Amino acid sequence: MIPEPFLQLAVALGLGLLVGLQRERMDSAIAGIRTFALITVLGTVMAQLGQSFGGWVVAVGLAASAVLVVSGNLARLPKGEADPGQTTELTALVMYGVGALVVMGPMGVPVVLAGAVAVLLQFKEELHRFAGRLGERDLKAIMQFVLVALVILPVLPDRSFGPYGGLNPYQIWWMVVLIVGLSLAGYVAYKLFGAKAGAALSGVLGGLISSTATTVSYARRTRESPESARLATMVVVIASTVVYGRLLVEIAAVAPRSFPALASPIAVMLGISVLLSIGAWLVSRGREAEPLTQGNPAEMKSALTFGALYALILLAVAFARDRFGTAGLYAVAGLSGLTDMDAITLSTARLVDSGKLAAGDGWRAILLASFSNLLFKAGIVAALGTWRLFGRIALFFGLALAGGGVVWWLWPG
Repeated sequence: MIPEPFLQLAVALGLGLLVGLQRERMDSAIAGIRTFALITVLGTVMAQLGQSFGGWVVAVGLAASAVLVVSGNLARLPKGEADPGQTTELTALVMYGVGALVVMGPMGVPVVLAGAVAVLLQFKEELHRFAGRLGERDLKAIMQFVLVALVILPVLPDRSFGPYGGLNPYQIWWMVVLIVGLSLAGYVAYKLFGAKAGAALSGVLGGLISSTATTVSYARRTRESPESARLATMVVVIASTVVYGRLLVEIAAVAPRSFPALASPIAVMLGISVLLSIGAWLVSRGREAEPLTQGNPAEMKSALTFGALYALILLAVAFARDRFGTAGLYAVAGLSGLTDMDAITLSTARLVDSGKLAAGDGWRAILLASFSNLLFKAGIVAALGTWRLFGRIALFFGLALAGGGVVWWLWPG
């Protein structure tokens, strides 16, 4: 068994070498592999001394490290060799803090932090390219998500109001943050890869952002280009498949204790849909998809609309279960699934996790909502697309519904 102080120094040395190696490879003039290793070890030594002499020792070490880094740059100024950037200097100070955290906090925190620093430094060019690709609308989307998640959420009261005590402003807005965050992740990925994405990736990203919007877009395109029906079928089927993966993420986020019971039948449905997506891909492979036009998923109007819808469904579910039992819950699930899968999934999962609803009723309500959503998208295709596309979508969605029906009737619980 390695004594704790020696283990801490070994971990600090390893983390410093990791980040220092990256800086050495980038030809940093300020600090390289040895310097970063020593700075990180210094942080650990000072934190160890601080346990006996007080926290001021750690502060002195940080100040000394800052002076050394600055003096290194000042010495190069007369020669005109000073680096105008500040990345290496800031990294050195962060790594001093990492060394101190090895002693002062859980060991996992400095390890993760040092790994994140190394990755951040290594992907400099990729991050600059990403920032360069962002337009004004994209930056607005990110800032609006910051408003939704970091400004509004913390100030909302975390207590229940309204009929059945089911309206908690903090919990409702947390659901908004979750859904907007998932959609924004898909939107950012689409901005990065959308222009050069293949048809299959277009379906995946479209499903992350909005499978309904993806269905509308590709159905309309078949009116202009009837020969694209096979391609549109594949994209719509894949986007609808991704919905089940998204549902699993949402359940894991809001109902971790009930996740196995709720997720298993939905995972089976995901497997069925994946097989159908592979079939659709085999039929249409070799064709390229045109980029989608995707709106900003973090618009405040969209966030408020989802929050209102989620609150309404919470009340509707509570009322329906109180007056009509399980049949009422299924009726609400079927109706809400026509336009939005997220709200009914989140509300049902939270009811199951809090013990107010049986897991069997919960996953059946979510599956019923997904069946309703498939029928709604089939209706969109019939209204906006060609009959050739509708025939293909009817086949694939019909097989999905048949498989889901088997799961509904035969799955235990």
